[in-house]
Amino acid sequence: MPSSTPLSIQQLYEDNRESLQLGWFAGFPGGERLISGDAASAADQVGHLNLIHPGRIQVFGHQETQYYKRLSETSRAYQTSELVAGAPPAFIIAQGLATPPNILDVCDEKNIPLFSTPLPAAQVIDYLRVYLSKKLAQRITMHGVFMDVLGVGVLITGESGLGKSELGLELISRSHGLVADDAVEFARIAPNMIEGRCPSLLQNLLEVRGLGLLDIKTIFGETAVRRKMRLKLIVHLVRRATLEENYERLPLDAHYDDVLGLPVRKVIIPVAAGRNIAVLLEAAVRNTILQLRGIDTLKDFIARQRAVMDSESDLY
Repeated sequence: MPSSTPLSIQQLYEDNRESLQLGWFAGFPGGERLISGDAASAADQVGHLNLIHPGRIQVFGHQETQYYKRLSETSRAYQTSELVAGAPPAFIIAQGLATPPNILDVCDEKNIPLFSTPLPAAQVIDYLRVYLSKKLAQRITMHGVFMDVLGVGVLITGESGLGKSELGLELISRSHGLVADDAVEFARIAPNMIEGRCPSLLQNLLEVRGLGLLDIKTIFGETAVRRKMRLKLIVHLVRRATLEENYERLPLDAHYDDVLGLPVRKVIIPVAAGRNIAVLLEAAVRNTILQLRGIDTLKDFIARQRAVMDSESDLY
């Protein structure tokens, strides 16, 4: 089942302390505050000071600080109470600006983490939105071999014993790249993008029956492995009998599998003695690249056949 894990402010601080040069000045007990959501909502999780976005990490830049200074004491107190009522996970003072005294006091009082950074507010917001989109992404672990074939992320699936890992090994020997074997971690990092990675425990490893565990990076070199790839195609291996029973020989409509709510193109390849599955898979990838560019060979053939039939009917 897909899952997403809420992110604590403490983890956000530790992950970005060096890159954003963050200092933590108030609200230390608030490190347990959680940011929840998904990759699609990352843009709403952090932004410039804005009262109509409760639950957002509020960032103070030059304009926000100047606006805050222009307010009367009464208006400032009201704005601060409204900000706190929205339960912001944290405040960030950008560009090394001085923190408004009442903001500092309320952060200590309400245990709201207060960070400071010398970087511009817009840069901080852009950086954190990318970070949050990856951290809050929905995730799922799938069984198979995930490969980079001709620059396309291909997940090889199928029943046990059909030679998925052997196929992966042959593709590596043909200069393609391994991302993960056996267990692949997928995350929906954008509304139309799924990224696949290998669990750290299995990094660079491929299990082949009779040979055991192979360290692909050591055997074939660094160019034989990939850290991550975007999932574009699923190649499902089946026995010939299964293909004849359950699938059409020339399907008019492409097959798709749902992965984290997105349709992913799927190709069915029957496995039988004497068939070069690696060549077939490469051909499937090349054909998928053409289809993504709007070139569909089967539909072009049907149109050509219809034109021939129409021309022959005109003769009678």
